[in-house]
Amino acid sequence: MNPTIKDVAKYANVSIATVSRILNNTSVGYSDKTKKKVLQAIDELSYKPNAVARGLINNKTQTIGVLFPSVSGMVTSELLYGIEGVAHQHGHSIIVCNTSSSGKKTVDYLRLLNEKRVDGLVFASEVLKNEHYQLIEEMRIPAVLVSTKSPRHPLPYVKVDDRDAAYTAVSYLIDNGHRSIGMMSGSPKDPIAGRPRIEGYKAALQENDITVEKSYIVDAEGFSYENGRTAFEKLLKQASGITAVFAASDEMAVGAIASAYKIGVNIPKDISIIGYDNIKISEMAVPPLTTLAQPLREMGEKSAELLFEALKTGKNGSSIIMPHHVVERESVQKLN
Repeated sequence: MNPTIKDVAKYANVSIATVSRILNNTSVGYSDKTKKKVLQAIDELSYKPNAVARGLINNKTQTIGVLFPSVSGMVTSELLYGIEGVAHQHGHSIIVCNTSSSGKKTVDYLRLLNEKRVDGLVFASEVLKNEHYQLIEEMRIPAVLVSTKSPRHPLPYVKVDDRDAAYTAVSYLIDNGHRSIGMMSGSPKDPIAGRPRIEGYKAALQENDITVEKSYIVDAEGFSYENGRTAFEKLLKQASGITAVFAASDEMAVGAIASAYKIGVNIPKDISIIGYDNIKISEMAVPPLTTLAQPLREMGEKSAELLFEALKTGKNGSSIIMPHHVVERESVQKLN
């Protein structure tokens, strides 16, 4: 039978209230000698505090909620790894919610997390709508955005500047002699990763006196491998003169490489490809994918650190723009 707080109090010859104060780091009501005695009793009895019971006492559940539009993506796994690591350091567990980019599911999960009385929220990748923000406000807990931001609502965020990052990726292709450059993008209606990356692509071309051809841009509903396969085939049909492609995600880029192999197009001899993210699959592609790296794991860590700082101080921290850089591999050929 597992020992209880009553057993600890009896073993240390103190009151249950004293044990509770020590467990919850209350700074008054006991001496250092008493604290040492109670901690020794906890160790010798192998007592494990009940998180629910502690939550009833200090109004904390030692859990945070994390909302992703898709938990199966490789970008998500890297962000989650970073968030979980910091949460563990702070003695917290996480509840992960897969919203599937659905407004209703996001609302339902926010209500569920409110019922679970989580201490804070990390809101990832998805657009923060007014109804989401109102629910977070009603929960009266801190929240941090990661890989997304909201121009309307004053929540701190951690992300790469998508427009600048896309500009850097396309500029790399131009610096390698390419001037006929296509793009496989997400939806232009997506204000987080769709439209900004398209704008960065266009800006790089325009600043190098290259005409932006509408037929050179193929947009998709998402950033998946299948989106990349389909978009690449469509791009080749409507933009036959391109020598390079900027893919708005690594998964799209790998889909394009698979499609190219199937139809006999050599990467990079016939067409060069640069991706976006630098997830693990980019190293495993054939050829290995040159890509624009965003530090996903570190972004997850920073978002969690901002959240725990807010839990500690009661104030929101400042938003963080993370650095990006090109990782050179073998999918881009230099033209004379």
